[in-house]
Amino acid sequence: MDRTAQLTARPTTSGIAYDPPAATASLRAGAARVLEANWTGGSTVPSRSLYPHQWSWDSAFIAIGLRHVSPLRAQTELETLFTAQWADGRVPHIVFNPSVPLDAYFPSPDFWRSSTAGRPAGAPRTVQTSGIVQPPVHALAAWLVHRADPALSRSRGFLARMYPRLAAWHRYLLHRRDLGGAGLAGVVHPWEQGMDNSPCWDAPLARIAPAAARSFRRADLDHGAPGDRPTDLDYGRYVRLAADYRDGGYRDGPGGRRGGGEFAVEDPAFNALLIASEHALARIAEELGAAGSARRARAERLTRVLVARLWDAEAGMFLCRDLRGDALVPERSVSGLVPLLLPGLPRDIAAALVRTLHGPHFSLGDRTRLVPSYDLLGEAFDPHRYWRGPAWFNTGWLVERGLRAHGETAAAEALRAAVLRLAGATGFAEYVDPFTGEPCGATGFSWTAALALDLCHRPSAPHERQKLDKGPQNDVSAADTGTFDRSDKGGDRG
Repeated sequence: MDRTAQLTARPTTSGIAYDPPAATASLRAGAARVLEANWTGGSTVPSRSLYPHQWSWDSAFIAIGLRHVSPLRAQTELETLFTAQWADGRVPHIVFNPSVPLDAYFPSPDFWRSSTAGRPAGAPRTVQTSGIVQPPVHALAAWLVHRADPALSRSRGFLARMYPRLAAWHRYLLHRRDLGGAGLAGVVHPWEQGMDNSPCWDAPLARIAPAAARSFRRADLDHGAPGDRPTDLDYGRYVRLAADYRDGGYRDGPGGRRGGGEFAVEDPAFNALLIASEHALARIAEELGAAGSARRARAERLTRVLVARLWDAEAGMFLCRDLRGDALVPERSVSGLVPLLLPGLPRDIAAALVRTLHGPHFSLGDRTRLVPSYDLLGEAFDPHRYWRGPAWFNTGWLVERGLRAHGETAAAEALRAAVLRLAGATGFAEYVDPFTGEPCGATGFSWTAALALDLCHRPSAPHERQKLDKGPQNDVSAADTGTFDRSDKGGDRG
């Protein structure tokens, strides 16, 4: 029996765990409690046990949900993250809490040595960070946070203070990370893309000599089952890549390291989020009284480059490009569906993405209710192992927005309902088995709670919206129901 027939015929061995949803008020209250429990006073940890510091794209997603509970805290979440921005514009993927013991998480601050190894790139001296980045969801988050309470945002000068930092962040990615020379941003480590253990990295990682197992201790195995986590071999390769980048002073080189180092990849989700945030920066500029046309034009140009570089018609989705060999990686992951977010995506490509989403490789609405992180028919598929098959709530949220942006309202509503149902049923799990809904990883996970909260406050039906719009923090506009108002012309963590 071939692989497709084998997996299609494979019976589901455990019952479906998609229990009836809790009452909306109860779900909102539970999500708010998770965010309160994980709040540290200036930012929110993803999980008290497994991830005790501040993570970059987590904070962006968290702020999107926090805006419905406290717009001030949502603004503070992003402001705290950007106080750790480097002088070259990069936003590090971890900002370390100095009160957390070094052995509570690896790689710890003494591994990254940001204040010394990162000094040539302008790492801050007063806070310890990692030296790599994560997907740039931040401008989109800042715009949505502003929309939650525009009066508060304007009185605090939130956008005026964030805009130059966001612009510097985008400049870093568009110039110093243009590793392929075509305009897209490249990643130099799997942790940068956010989907750390994806099979998309197997081929590029295979050329990396792993660090010796005795040279590091994996703190993640203290909190997660080894069968759910990256293998020791892959983790050794992650450590080697990070150490080499650190020992090179975190240098990307003038105009970017063309061709990259041993690991250099153009990823569709990373670049789609950069493009989405360019659109958001255009809106922010206009809110501040400046022109947004140049940023909007850049977003449209980058969309065309994304299609030219990463679209694969035969696969019916976007694929990663390995810059070392300048070839597409023939693996289907949820990353290749995230560009559905983009309003300027050609209609035929958007339609093909929707077909792929509902087809046998992801089977949304048929065999799965949340979007698997990897191809159900792929040789490397594993329903429990980190990013090699489980379904994640942040990617479900992104795909839901993409479906809505392209008029797929029924599919968006079904996905939205599934996210809410499963978030509540699993205690806001980090990720789940895509077939059974069994929770995996940490529970009480911040971005799961935050994005469920956002979906509670972002119904599409006008009569539902009227019931929820009872104050500025519940403001739900056309800019929130999809990725952007389409009538407007003018992210392993390491």
